[in-house]
Amino acid sequence: MNQRTNPKSSLRTGQRNKPRILNHYSAWKYVVLIATLCVMALSAIPTWYGENAAVQIGAKAGLTSTPLALQQALAEQGITTKRIDQSSHKTIVVLNDETQQAHAKAVLSTMVKDGSQVALALEPAAPMWLQSMGFAPIKLGLDLRGGVQFLLDVDIDQVFSAQTEQLADELRLQLRKEGIRSTSMTQTQSDMLAVSLPNSDANSAVRKFISKQYPQWQVRSSKGDGLYITMKESEQTQLRNLTVQQNLQTMRSRIEELGITEALVQRQGEHRIRIELPGVQDPAAAKNVIGATASLAFYEVKEAGTGSTMVVNDKDGRPVRVARKPVLGGDHIVDARGSLGEMGMPEVNITLDSTGGKIMSEFSRTHIGKPMATSYSEYSRDENGKASQSNEIISVATIQSQLGNRFRITGAGSLQDAQELALLLRAGSLTAPVTIVEERTIGPTLGAENIENGFAALGLGLGITLLFMACWYRRLGWVANIALVSNMIMLFGLLALIPGAVLTLPGIAGLVLTVGMAVDTNVLIFERIKDKLREGRSMAQAIDRGFDSAFGTIFDANFTTMITAVVLYSVGNGPIQGFALTLGLGLLTSMFTGIFASRAMINLVWGRDSRREVRI
Repeated sequence: MNQRTNPKSSLRTGQRNKPRILNHYSAWKYVVLIATLCVMALSAIPTWYGENAAVQIGAKAGLTSTPLALQQALAEQGITTKRIDQSSHKTIVVLNDETQQAHAKAVLSTMVKDGSQVALALEPAAPMWLQSMGFAPIKLGLDLRGGVQFLLDVDIDQVFSAQTEQLADELRLQLRKEGIRSTSMTQTQSDMLAVSLPNSDANSAVRKFISKQYPQWQVRSSKGDGLYITMKESEQTQLRNLTVQQNLQTMRSRIEELGITEALVQRQGEHRIRIELPGVQDPAAAKNVIGATASLAFYEVKEAGTGSTMVVNDKDGRPVRVARKPVLGGDHIVDARGSLGEMGMPEVNITLDSTGGKIMSEFSRTHIGKPMATSYSEYSRDENGKASQSNEIISVATIQSQLGNRFRITGAGSLQDAQELALLLRAGSLTAPVTIVEERTIGPTLGAENIENGFAALGLGLGITLLFMACWYRRLGWVANIALVSNMIMLFGLLALIPGAVLTLPGIAGLVLTVGMAVDTNVLIFERIKDKLREGRSMAQAIDRGFDSAFGTIFDANFTTMITAVVLYSVGNGPIQGFALTLGLGLLTSMFTGIFASRAMINLVWGRDSRREVRI
């Protein structure tokens, strides 16, 4: 019987029997490899040029002088400049000497007429064609650039105490509505309120009110019909986290107002904040603003016996009776500017948000002809470290007409005091008082020495590794060396590209460790190739099997190390994060260059020729 052959079946069999081409990369893989290396190299180049000290003026409109006039004015003060760049929204004065930066800022501040911000800055020294492509140098940390570091303690007890006082006020109002008398309340702790009640009915009413309106508080029985009302542990944790987070945001806003660039503000521990200001050598101005807890509030002036009131002294020590609850707090202030008024008196021009504008408009509409007091408050600590709040009435003015979201206040003191108060109001009021518990200043000389020593260690380790690989693995060793150098280029390029990445001294240690991790990838591959050659396989087969068999081991080792790097970055802070960042990025680049780039080079030279032997 004749058998008919299925042509499709034969085609599939032929495809299965077709030998696989060993050690072959498609053209697009080489394109991706070359393009990636080129982009990373361009990104790394600005770092080698470094940065120049500069002073930035926020708006050209605030500076009537030309760049030539600026240069001459600075030269008269002994300050030399490299160049002055002026655009429609800012003017940048690039200096020759970093030590003259603070002096130059002081000189330029006297030439600004409309309150435009004058800030210290750093400008890349790389060629303009690189900057126009969006490439910038790696940001250096405090230990490499020099600067100042603050460790702040957030007084969470003040927040708990304020919440307890608010609960007490609401509870008094509720008891008054229900006609319950003969009660007393005492705040025994920052988060505990002791309530004395006349009978069991009052006890039940309070319990019902708390469970319905304040479920985040828990009630315990005390002597007789009394109660202890305490904040739940979950609410304390949530309130603590929220307070620290709000203070973090406020600190960042304040530092932006100061004009300090590349600052690091992050939480440390349960209730502390760490602030690093690279490049700042005079911490006085930063300390005054960062540690300040000043805020404004607007109160209705009351007569004695007219509701819930309190007495606050004015600047001359005279008592002023105001409502216990403010009409408006500083959290509704979106802008504030200190200036001289029509009569030559310092004043602060305030702009409120939409909600604050509506509140102020409604209040002023119904209180025309009545006085309103402006209270200035700040926190301070005594010798025992206990925080206390001081309030002072800075002005009492009669409301002449309905106010909107823009108005002005007087009585803040001198013009400088008004401008400092305006800065604090623009940056926001802290939700809890903070205290500077630690302050460290690192000079620029020490930072430069750290850079020199750190990169000397990196260069020494890299040089010894390159020499060892070239001598031990001969020609394949040179492939590993090219991959290792490419790895360093890619790592520097990535550090410069990633927003928020900062290179620190421990980060340089991570770079040195990356050298060992990267070359270990090639060592594993080359040793597997040796094993396959000893088994009698051809060079092409040894390369193919060597890379395939080593990949699993390389991936497992790098993956477990990456887990460690991620954990260090997530739970650590500062130097630990700097080390974890370079270690994690180094693992990614070493995998890319050690496997993909090395394989591409070996494929091109030796991979597809089974007759060619390489001495390794």
